[in-house]
Formats: sequence, C-alpha cells, structure tokens
Amino acid sequence: VEAAARAAAAHDFLAILPQGYDTYVGERGVMLSGGQKQRIAIARAILRDAPILLLDEATSALDAESERAVQQAVDALAEGRTTLVIAHRLATVKKADRIVVFDKGRIVATGSHDALVAEGGLYARLARLQFASATESAT
Repeated sequence: VEAAARAAAAHDFLAILPQGYDTYVGERGVMLSGGQKQRIAIARAILRDAPILLLDEATSALDAESERAVQQAVDALAEGRTTLVIAHRLATVKKADRIVVFDKGRIVATGSHDALVAEGGLYARLARLQFASATESAT
C-alpha cells in the first residue's frame, strides 16, 4: 500500500495525517482535497494493476500544483498499460502516443500532440489558448 501511495504522490500527505494511513477521512474522502482524492484513486489503481486504465478528467478540478503531482502519478501509472484519457485540459494528454479530437460528438482529428499542433485545426487552436494562458498565469 505504501509503495502504491508513493508512486501516486500520496504518501507525503498521508504520512502527516493524525493516524497516518489509518486516519478516517470521511465518507467518500470528504476531509481530503480534490488533489488528494485523485492521488488516492491513482494509488488504488496501482494496487489493482489492471492492464487497461481509463481516466476521466483526472485533473479537471485541481490547482496547478496538485495537477502537476497528479499528472506525474498518472504518467507513472500509465507506463506499460493501455491508457484511455478523457480530458479538456490538453496538458493531460500532451504526452499521449495518440490523441483523438472530438467536436460535437464527431472525431475531427487524430495524431500526436506535435502533429495536431502542426495540422492547425481545432486541437492547435485549443493548444494555443490553453498553453498561452498557462504561460501567462505563471508569470
């Protein structure tokens, strides 16, 4: 369990809870932040060791620091498995081997991040918006 928590970037916050790993965190983890809940979910997925991983908006409600920690945990978890990631934040899928872009329920493009940006379509427009706003908020 501890190894899974470490791989999911959850160990540090779990270790400082009043009873560590044995601390009661409430029904559905109500005493945890969104990022902490996400990291616990990733640790549980690591323990299951499923060959296929489905992540639906894994970083959607997180602040930048939590998103970075969760993304690193997701990257580690996805290693060596088939992983389907549903996301509006393109940073979540930027490293994917293959990205499928939907618009109004239809597939409008597929490819790697670099290929889709070079193509200049919907993904490229969204990438410009999202990555430009991320750069601006960092300064």
